[in-house]
Amino acid sequence: MNTIRLLVSAALFVLYGPSCLAAKVDTVSTTSASMNKTIKAVVITPDSYTAGQALPVLYLLHGYSGSYSDWVKKAPGVSQLADTYQMIVVCADGNFGSWYFDSPIDPAFTYETYVASELVDWIDSHYKTIKDRTGRAITGLSMGGHGALYLAFRHQNTFGAAGSMSGGVDIRPFPNNWDMAKRLGTYAQFPERWEQNTVINLLHLLTPGALSLIIDCGTEDFFFRVNNNLHEKMLERNIAHDYITRPGAHNWAYWSNAINYQMLFMRHYFNKQRRE
Repeated sequence: MNTIRLLVSAALFVLYGPSCLAAKVDTVSTTSASMNKTIKAVVITPDSYTAGQALPVLYLLHGYSGSYSDWVKKAPGVSQLADTYQMIVVCADGNFGSWYFDSPIDPAFTYETYVASELVDWIDSHYKTIKDRTGRAITGLSMGGHGALYLAFRHQNTFGAAGSMSGGVDIRPFPNNWDMAKRLGTYAQFPERWEQNTVINLLHLLTPGALSLIIDCGTEDFFFRVNNNLHEKMLERNIAHDYITRPGAHNWAYWSNAINYQMLFMRHYFNKQRRE
């Protein structure tokens, strides 16, 4: 009888146990003093969050025309990965097309300040987080890939690791696209702004080993060439990074796959920091 009970209990655990240990997905309202408004974000906490231990945080950025809810709606596996790798995931909102700059021409778009400072402070004050760069990473897709590297390069005291999936890592070849001129002014009128705010021109901010970096782009992506150029420049400057390419285009099929590698990379970074 005891053997039967044990077998039944084991079977029930296999069937129903995992559902009891699932990440929690919440939509929260955060505050931006710089833009004087409330901004929504998705926060995913893993099943272990209630145990009381401070956890590392991955900030996850959406692409142009997207929103804070994109990742959980279009790549729902992210919540399972939060459980697998035991990290908090914050899906930030970058407005329709902020490019995560502090716009020099539109005070309603200070999304560098918001994501790298205001949102981080809000999350640290409301969740049990590792309140240090060793417990923070940032990545994103397309516009968010640019944003993640841009913010990490410029805020190395905040983020210890950064990634990019199909990122717009050099904005200069696309002067008429995706509202960038609305954020910076036109390239023809303000070329210095474009030169100073494109990721590929920010490598001088890094010393080898300053950030743990992973870059991923499909070979059929319209951003493939600029990603390859960034990779080559990083090799020239001895900036260590993981660089992944494989067949794929600029779409959710690619990003839903790429996020697996990004989050594994971030987990390795967090584990290394814990050991040191």
